[in-house]
Amino acid sequence: MIYLLEDDESIRKLVIYALKSQGYDAEGFELAEPFWDAVEKKIPELVLLDIMLPGEDGISVLKRIRENVVTKDIPVIMLTAKNTEYDRVVGLDAGADDYISKPFGIMELTARVRALLRRQQRGQTVSEYSIGPLYICPERHETSVNGESITLTYKEFMLLCLLAENLGIVMNREVLLDRIWGLGSERENRTLDVHIRTLRSKLGDAGHLIQTVRGIGYRLVED
Repeated sequence: MIYLLEDDESIRKLVIYALKSQGYDAEGFELAEPFWDAVEKKIPELVLLDIMLPGEDGISVLKRIRENVVTKDIPVIMLTAKNTEYDRVVGLDAGADDYISKPFGIMELTARVRALLRRQQRGQTVSEYSIGPLYICPERHETSVNGESITLTYKEFMLLCLLAENLGIVMNREVLLDRIWGLGSERENRTLDVHIRTLRSKLGDAGHLIQTVRGIGYRLVED
């Protein structure tokens, strides 16, 4: 699945049509909010991202993609009307894999998509975590305990992956709230506690691996 975040309807329709004609599953979004809703339901293989968007701009979206343990390895091509060296550098420094300026040719765009997907497949390594009875595969969005699959919500899975990525390290409550719910989140701290409690319950025999460090936060430990 390829996601396109582009506020220009004519460009969005043209690109989606071109991608589908090449055999790709593709979906377009005008704004960041429905894009993030879609990401929560299905992680795309590649994102085409306009830099100039109303509301949350493309650079902000890209940074969030790269900061999220579940989405950080998704290849991203930036699409923009800006063509200065500074704008290209900003996009690439923020984590873009490729950059194409408007107006662009559809054949060039689809060729860039094919090349990036091939490069991603050749270099792809599946990161996974085996911690006692707990198994986590972020790329496949899989979690199991003692070989039995566990169904987690998107936020629960993000939280578990972040703890696994920092195995043995105490994660500050504020850092967890920021990384999972976003900067400026106004959610009460109880939100984190509720998610941890539910996560422990769902993990069953592996629930004890999530430890509470009083006054600081939480950590995931080896069995």
